[in-house]
Amino acid sequence: MNPIPSPHFLNAASSSSTTPLIPMVTKKVLSPHIVLFPFLAQGHINPFISLASVLHRHYPNLTITLVSTPRTLESIRASFLPSSSIHFHALPFSPESFNLPPHTEALTSLRFDQFISFYNASLSLLPAFDSFIASIVDTSRPVTIVADFFFAWSVEVAHKYNAFHSILISSGSFGTAVFFSICTHLPENIRKGDELFLPEYPEVVLHKTQLPKYWFDDSVSKQWADFLQGQVRLCYKTDAMLANSVEEVEFIGLGMLRKTFKMPVWPVGPLLGAPDAMSEKDRGIMNWLDTHKEGSVLFVSFGSQNTIQAKQMMELALGLEAAGRPFMWLIRPPVGYDVKGEFKPEWLPEGFEERMRQEGKGLLIYGWAPQVSILAHKSTGAFLSHCGWNSTLEALVHGVPIIGWPLSGEQFYNVMMLEKWRASVEMARGNYEYSHVDRERVREVIETVMGESEKGKEIRKNAGVVKDLMDNAWKEGGSSVDGFHEFLKKAGVLV
Repeated sequence: MNPIPSPHFLNAASSSSTTPLIPMVTKKVLSPHIVLFPFLAQGHINPFISLASVLHRHYPNLTITLVSTPRTLESIRASFLPSSSIHFHALPFSPESFNLPPHTEALTSLRFDQFISFYNASLSLLPAFDSFIASIVDTSRPVTIVADFFFAWSVEVAHKYNAFHSILISSGSFGTAVFFSICTHLPENIRKGDELFLPEYPEVVLHKTQLPKYWFDDSVSKQWADFLQGQVRLCYKTDAMLANSVEEVEFIGLGMLRKTFKMPVWPVGPLLGAPDAMSEKDRGIMNWLDTHKEGSVLFVSFGSQNTIQAKQMMELALGLEAAGRPFMWLIRPPVGYDVKGEFKPEWLPEGFEERMRQEGKGLLIYGWAPQVSILAHKSTGAFLSHCGWNSTLEALVHGVPIIGWPLSGEQFYNVMMLEKWRASVEMARGNYEYSHVDRERVREVIETVMGESEKGKEIRKNAGVVKDLMDNAWKEGGSSVDGFHEFLKKAGVLV
């Protein structure tokens, strides 16, 4: 299989040249209303913000409305210039009615065991969403709804008012196809021993360790199954799917979705957020990177909502020290503790942080870091990641190879795809009590990916190929440009 391409950042708050060039189509542009409805999690929101930016930049006559809950809309609105003509509509939301903390409007503020309650609470947005769509229906112009998979129920609202409906897949196409198959059949129905066989995709064989942990908890698995199966079934009713991906990169995954859902699936990616403005702390991080050689630093981050077990954290630290290569680690408290709480020194080897600081070998970052800027820096040579799709794209757009440590959801299947492209090595899997990683494995994989072996050179070369493919997708005649315009024509936006 041929490896892959490179993306651009879509800066909603500026009209800079970093926005992908989408050639203007000479056909008449109507003045339809496009409603964008992202799920309440940052990794799902970012692609919608980027899509809104592209639509507004290239087709300013469109009426574009981002719909979400009040607090979430505050952060979304901040991504756009005050002069932007993009509209925002807030839907009332009462998380406390579902035994969630008051004012909880995003997954990032919750523990994992609260997630399913939040997903079920999100279903309560339907009546207010229905009322909003009813209020904008106008026979003189079409209405198009683009919704997140977790809001697939919006398809019934769309068709009630004769609106065009599309699901925006914010995850990878391969990972989504596999995840949908598991949800459809449930693990117990397709598992034979330690392996899982997917009826739709006999070529894909999974191991039980590639299942999210909620499938192993009988007390919550039925709740997850009810919610996820319901949304997957509704996806069959949508008019089309948009994928935050690139045809040349994910032709296998896109083909899987097209085969299963038998509808247009248009790749319009990569849709990514722009780098954040630099704080003093962030400038210090970038200055530290400036002191290291090109391609020499390993960046370690498990995303904004994930962390690992305390024993895994200890082994990872010892493996990083044994590898002897400079690293930057965005670190949070381990599983079982408040991920946003205070970090305790006993979770790391004694004297570890001080030794790394004195030797100039390691920088620990607590809380938040400018991930996009770090991955774009010339000194960053590899990314140890949980392989969430946004993080995966952010690395690949800069040609940075990935060391995979998937923890949940479709992350396990993203790594499978990355390894098929030979642009990654999976180092560990999961953050369960029984999930194992040892310092020698850490050292060995880091050396493989960042060292001078033939395999390491191939991995880095293939990551660069992926970057180029993603870059080309947004150039004139590129596959994502074509997908974007095909979607607009099908939705009745372009005639």
